[in-house]
Amino acid sequence: MNMTKSIPREEGLDHSLSLLREGYMYIPNRKKSFASNVFETRLLGQSAICMSGEKAAELFYDEEKFMRNGVAPKRLQKTLFGEEGVQTLDDEAHRHRKSMFMSLMTKNSLEALHEITKTQWQFAAKKWEQMEQIILYDETKEIMCRIACEWGGVPIKEEEVKERAEQLAALFESPTALGPQHWKGRHARKQVEHWIGGLVNQVREGNLTPPEGTALREISLHKDLEGKWLEEEIAAVEVVNIIRPIVAIAIYINFTALAIHHYPEQKEKLETADAKYFQMFVQEVRRFYPFFPMAAAKVRKDFTWEGYSFKKGTLTLLDLYGTNHDAELWDNPDLFNPYRFSGWNNSPFDFIPQGGGDYMMGHRCAGEFVTIEIMEVSLKFLVNHLIYQLPEQDLSYSLVSMPSIPKSGIILTDIKKIM
Repeated sequence: MNMTKSIPREEGLDHSLSLLREGYMYIPNRKKSFASNVFETRLLGQSAICMSGEKAAELFYDEEKFMRNGVAPKRLQKTLFGEEGVQTLDDEAHRHRKSMFMSLMTKNSLEALHEITKTQWQFAAKKWEQMEQIILYDETKEIMCRIACEWGGVPIKEEEVKERAEQLAALFESPTALGPQHWKGRHARKQVEHWIGGLVNQVREGNLTPPEGTALREISLHKDLEGKWLEEEIAAVEVVNIIRPIVAIAIYINFTALAIHHYPEQKEKLETADAKYFQMFVQEVRRFYPFFPMAAAKVRKDFTWEGYSFKKGTLTLLDLYGTNHDAELWDNPDLFNPYRFSGWNNSPFDFIPQGGGDYMMGHRCAGEFVTIEIMEVSLKFLVNHLIYQLPEQDLSYSLVSMPSIPKSGIILTDIKKIM
C-alpha cells in the first residue's frame, strides 16, 4: 500500500514579494528551514511546489508528469520569452520545434561561431585601446549582439548595434523588475519582434537570403506539424530566442572577468593551461555564479513521488541556482574550483545553470553549446590577448537582483591588446 506524506508548507496568503526580496536564495532559504528538498508555498495567487536537487530535477524534466503550456506568467512572455515560443510547447509540437533549434548546432556552425567570436573580440580590443576606460558589461552586450546577428544571419548596421543590444538586453534585465524598468522590457520586446518580423517577411518574399543553416533562414522557412510556415510573429519570437540568449552571455563574460580578478592563481594556471582546463573553468563560472534562478512547469496529472502527492495543474518551480550549490552534489559548493569538473559524470540533472534533461527531446536549453563555445573563446581572449587594469570600484553582486550583474559593470582601464 502506497503511503503519502504531507509536503512541508509555508504559511501565508502569498509569497510573491518574498520571492522578489530574496531572489536566488528564496528556495534555498526555505529548503534549509524545512530541511527538505520539496516544499509548498503560494506564488502569484496560486499554490506552488518548489523543488531542489538532482532527484527533483530528474522528476521535473519527466514530460509524462509535467507540462509547460500556460505556465509562464504574462510578464515573462511580454519580456523574456515572447508568446507562443518553444518554451511554451509540449509533446510532439515541442519536439518538432526543438529539432529546428538543434539543427542549428552543427559542428560546422559552432566552428563558424568560434571564428566570429574571435574576430569580434579583436575588433572590440582595437577600439578599447583608444579609450580611457570601458564598462565591460555594456561593451560585451554589444559584442554579443554582433556575434548573435552575424552567426544568426540577421543583417544589422554598425550604427544600429548599440540600440539593438540594449533592446535585447532589456528582455532579460526586466522580467522581475517593477515599474519603468519592466515597461522598458515590454516596449523593447515589441521593437525587437517588429524588427525581426520584418526580416522574416523579407526572407519569405525572396528579398533577403541569409546563409543556409543560420537561424533567420531556417526559422523563417521552418514548417510546423501541419506543413505550414510559423506565423510571422511566432517566427520572430523564435529568432529572438536565438539572439537574445547570446546577448545574455554578457552576464557570464562579466562573471568570467570577475573570477579572473578574484582568483589570480587561476589566471596563472590559465596562461599555460590546455583546452580541457579552459572548459572546466567555464563550467565552474556557470555553476558558481548566478544566472537563471529557477525553471517553471505545471503538474500534468496527479502522481505520487517519494511519498509526496502532486496534484494536476500545480505550479512547480525547480531551483537551478540552489541545485548548482547543493552540498549533497558538490564538494564545498561555495568555493570556486574548476577541478571539480575533471571527474564530473556529465549528469543532465546535477549541473543545470540553463536547465536540465535531454537536449534533443526535452526542455534543456538548446543554446548551451553556444554559451560554452563563446565563453571559452572569450576567456582565452581575456587571459592571453588583453592587458588591462581594474581601478577601485564596487565589484559586488546581488543574489536578490535577477539577473545578477556586478554592480560596477566591471570598469577596465589601460587596455592593451597583445598577440
